Order: sequence, then C-alpha cells, then structure tokens
Amino acid sequence: MSLSRRDFAKRSALTGAGVALAGSAGVLASAPGALAVGQEAGAAGRIGYGPLRPDPAGLLALPAGFSYRVITRTGVTKLESGEPTPSNHDGTAAFEGPRGVTLLVNNHELGGSRSKWPHPVPLADGLVYDPAAAGGCTVVEVSRHGDHVAEWVGIAGTSTNCAGGSTPWGTWLTCEETEDKAGKNGMTKDHGYVFEVDPQDRRANRAPKPIKALGRYAHEAVVVDPGRGHLYLTEDASGPNGLFYRWTPPAGFRHGRGKLRTLADDAGVLQAFRCFDSGGRFVDDLARATRTGTVYGVDWIDVPDRDAVSVSVRKQFKDGQVTRARKLEGMWWGDGGVYVVSSFARAESPAQHDGQVWFYNPRRRTLTLKVRFGVNQHPERDGAPDGPDNITVSPYGGLVIAEDGEGIQHLFGACDDGRTYPIARNELNIGSAEKPEYSEFTGVTFSADGRTLFANIQDPGIMLAITGPWRRQGGRRES
Repeated sequence: MSLSRRDFAKRSALTGAGVALAGSAGVLASAPGALAVGQEAGAAGRIGYGPLRPDPAGLLALPAGFSYRVITRTGVTKLESGEPTPSNHDGTAAFEGPRGVTLLVNNHELGGSRSKWPHPVPLADGLVYDPAAAGGCTVVEVSRHGDHVAEWVGIAGTSTNCAGGSTPWGTWLTCEETEDKAGKNGMTKDHGYVFEVDPQDRRANRAPKPIKALGRYAHEAVVVDPGRGHLYLTEDASGPNGLFYRWTPPAGFRHGRGKLRTLADDAGVLQAFRCFDSGGRFVDDLARATRTGTVYGVDWIDVPDRDAVSVSVRKQFKDGQVTRARKLEGMWWGDGGVYVVSSFARAESPAQHDGQVWFYNPRRRTLTLKVRFGVNQHPERDGAPDGPDNITVSPYGGLVIAEDGEGIQHLFGACDDGRTYPIARNELNIGSAEKPEYSEFTGVTFSADGRTLFANIQDPGIMLAITGPWRRQGGRRES
C-alpha cells in the first residue's frame, strides 16, 4: 500500500520539521571546509584521529598510529593462474572466510572491448559471460595476520563492474554500469545486468547468468533488506538523470545462495521511486533539497519494460511520474534502512551540489537528507570534500565515504552529530607536477571483526588494508 501524500503531510505537521520521521539518531550534515575542522570539540567530544601525515612512499597519507598494506596492485601482484591482477578496482565487500581469513570480492570497472585494456579480467574457464567484455570480479583471500594473499577470478566477461552490494547470505551482487547491447562496442551479449558471485564456493560461479528480474540499465549499487527481502538499486546515468529502484520478490520466494539466478526474467516487481514533500507536492529531482533534515515521502511506480528492449528504463517514464537524481552511486544497509549517495549535481539538475547522502526508511517510506556538500570551489586544495561515491556504515559509528571528485581525494568519516573527519588521502600523482591528478577511492569496506578498513585506489588499481587505533566516533546511533 502506498503512503498517500495527504497522510505524509499530516504526519509532517505533527512532527514539526519532519526530521523525527527518519528514525535515526541525528542529522548528518556537512559543508565545504568540514574536513579541515574535524578535530573541534563538541557535545560528543573530539572526533577523528588527528591530521593526516604525508607518506614517504607517496601513496597514502594517514593519521599518526595508522598504517597500510598493499594487498593487490594491477600488473604487479598475480592471480593464482599466474596472470596479473586486473585494473580499475571498484566496489568491494569483505566476507569472513574459513580459519580466520577475509575474502574480498573486488569489482573491476572495465568497459568496452578487451583490446583497450592492458590488464582485463582473465577469461577463466567456465566463469565467462561474454568473451568480448573486459570486466568482472576477482576474489582476494587475506590470511588472519595478512601474511598471505591469494587472488582468483570470480566472474569474467562482464562490463563496467562499478559498485554492487553484499547479501545477508554471504554473496556479492556485482553491477554492470552500462547499457551496451550485443553488437555495440564489440559485445556479443546484452549488458547492464546484475550477477551474483559467491566468494566461498567457486563452483557456484560457473556458467554466469544475469539476474534479469533486476532490470537492464546502468546499475551502480544494490542492497538487500534482510527483513522484507526487497532489493534496492541505484542508477548512475544522465540525459535524463537516473532513478532509485526497488525490486519486490514474488510471493513465496525465499532468498539464499544462488536463488536469484533461478528467477524468471520477469519475476517479482521492479519499481522506480516517486517523492513528494510535506505539502504533498511532487519532487522531480533530489537536487532540489538544499537543507539537511529534508524529509520526503516515497511511492513506488512500476517499470514498464525492465529489460529495456527498445527504450532505456529511465526514459520509459514521462516528466512528473518519477523522481530523478544525478549520479546515484554507492549504497549500504544500516540502521534499519538504506544509505544512498548522489555524488554531485550540475547543469543537468535543478540545483547544484557536490554530494548528498540520503537515508531511506522502508518502514516509514521516507527519504531523509543526511549529508549535503555545497559546491567545492577549490577542489585542488586539501580540505573540503566533493563527490562522495562508495559508502559503508562504520562499526565505530557514522559512515565512511570514498571520495570521487575533482582534485584531492580522501577517505573520510561522517558522524551522526554532523561533523566529518579525514581518514586517508591519496598521494599517488598519476598526472604531472604541473597538472597533478589523483584517482578516486573506491570499495570502502570493513573486515568482519572491524579491525581493518579495506579501500581501493581505482587507477592504477591498488587494494589497501588500513589498520590503526580505531575508536567510537561522534554520537550514538539508533536503528
């Protein structure tokens, strides 16, 4: 049953500004310059870990007491097969393996034909969807003490594997951020799907099959509601801007390892969201929200043709039917709902910003703006963040966000009480001294025991393990 605009307006009036509808601890907020002031004292005490110290090796600046290890590096480390680690590391999730090992499934965002990439994902026997495609996932095994690393192919022959999401049953859903069909860019099969990769069972990954029930579009990330069974998905696209989706499983379906690939192509219901404000007014684009604490009600509208046979899914809706957002990126389940990122908005949106983080509460069917970054006028300076991308909920409170913006790139934390603090800075200049360039961070995720933060530098493709004196940050959190 949809939440009517009239009901939402009544509830908003009863709760004042409407922030109470969100059901989470505090309103995360930020603005340009926040990273530079992360050590100020406040009601929740000092936050963060102090200033970032330059790395003599020129790779990763960290606070005092923290250290990092390179786990994989494109063209340097090797797969079990002897081939080099593929490039363009992106979305990653960590799983607890046998005997205390950590298993990391790592996307490789490689689009187009294989010939354009020096280090594509190898076409491992039995694990290939489309032999013309360069992308896929590798599985990285790290021993308890980090003294042994092994890597093998989880899936190959997919395209532009950007983000994705872990499942409650211990697998990884890898997302293709493309709409290439057979015959385009050399592809021999249609792309733009979600695939399941099992880090624990290599045999389960054989004969890859797209989960067509989840639609064909420029997928970015996916999360699973462990209680209701819904899947939420983001789309990173423009012209027009992308959508936020929900897939409802068919009656009687029970999730589990490998179950999604057994679904019929039209199983369940795929829907796009439609937002309205406390006055019942339709919201055409999330960029219109300029104040943290903004709360929207959410309805869900059926997708006419989820496989986009002739028209892209986001183009199947007329103006006024659905709500759009520029660069819907990373997601993570936490606090009983979904944290979802809109990386930035420019001329293609009704208002400009350098990043938003929203929280969708499925029980209340509300969407609340938790973080908003104003436009960063000086991204080349070390300070203000811009372009949030991959995201994870931290076991120490708040969020950890990977920056994919202009200029300097950070990993940074955002506390429940609204303050942010730096965790790491990419110091690997892949440009020149005159025009420095720093690749984005991706794949931010904690180990099961919370002791290690894993993250990637996408170009040239480096997976890092960060350890140090982690501690609780900011205020409390409620579910």
